[in-house]
Amino acid sequence: MTIPLHIGFIPLVDAAALIVAVDKGFTAAEGLDVTLVREVSWSNVRDKLNIGLFDAAHLLAPVAIASSLGIGHVRVAITAPFNLGLNGNAITVSPALHAAMMAEIDGDPFDPMATALALSRVVATRRKNGAEPLTFGMTFPFSTHNYQLRFWMAAGGVDPDEDLRLVVLPPPYMVDSIASGQIDGFCVGAPWNSIAVDRGVGHILHFVSDILVRAAEKVLAIRQSWSEKNPDVVAALVRAAFRAAEFIEQPENRSEVARLLARPERIGVDADVIQRTLDGRLKISPDGTIRESNRYLLVGREGAARPDPVQAAWLYAQMVRWGQAAISPEALAVARAVFRPDLYDAALGIHGEADRGAPGSVGAFAGPTFDPSDVAGYLASFKVFRRVP
Repeated sequence: MTIPLHIGFIPLVDAAALIVAVDKGFTAAEGLDVTLVREVSWSNVRDKLNIGLFDAAHLLAPVAIASSLGIGHVRVAITAPFNLGLNGNAITVSPALHAAMMAEIDGDPFDPMATALALSRVVATRRKNGAEPLTFGMTFPFSTHNYQLRFWMAAGGVDPDEDLRLVVLPPPYMVDSIASGQIDGFCVGAPWNSIAVDRGVGHILHFVSDILVRAAEKVLAIRQSWSEKNPDVVAALVRAAFRAAEFIEQPENRSEVARLLARPERIGVDADVIQRTLDGRLKISPDGTIRESNRYLLVGREGAARPDPVQAAWLYAQMVRWGQAAISPEALAVARAVFRPDLYDAALGIHGEADRGAPGSVGAFAGPTFDPSDVAGYLASFKVFRRVP
């Protein structure tokens, strides 16, 4: 007897572990009959998960936390027993903004502090000349993309709420929006940055791994109440996703994985673009400039798949910094409890620290080292922030 499940996803490369788990038969081997449902927006995924139309979902890590805290929407406690990806985002800007920033830059164009300061000079010049504020796209208010853009901008003295505009756009719409001039830049996951470059309408300015060494991106999200009633199913899903992540991380499998993800009902872009993402070898400029990074997207290696509550605490800290949540020990505890390394370990039979993989610090390029036990002290070091209304 197989157990039928419906799982929602957005067409992004960091859905790879779920897609490969289903399409390579790893879920079927665990007795699961999984139907993957492609969605276009994170609000659709969240809402269908919350009301039970989805049994699980590929979900933005901060959305799982916000849902559990009841901020921005109804409160539905979410459990995340598997991390679908670390890093994987990039910041892309239009050719016009790229040229303007490079004219103002003082230092290495791959140094996020140098580019943040260059952006602040562009913003100041535009204000002086009476130009419209720059507009950047991000995927959701409770998203890593939102927080990564804000963190980078604020480090250079740019107030993302006062000095420019941030707008919400579904990932597949980013490229057309920058091509039409509706936005000047965006932060999104793969493959949409590469698609913008290939179309000649964007320059990849930074990989998110320039901003943060380790950034929890998407999680396998399950309603806590459903998880508690179906622990064996949750464990089976974790095992299948783990097998898929291991498969993806083997270089000899990358071309097959790229072909699976490229299919119209999955991500629906050229397999070559997806393989570049998986290999961490991306074209960053329409002139063909290539940049390589072994940290662009981590699916299973370096302990990436194991949920790390420190990452959840950092995301909660960003919610506080930008006025989305009040600070309290209770809310911090709820946020940390969303990420469930105990369920991951139990599903995979992991015992002892040596088998778990080392959780890395967030490793931000600016500010003090993040201490999850002192969120207030950490946030007090920043000059640009919002207060809860």
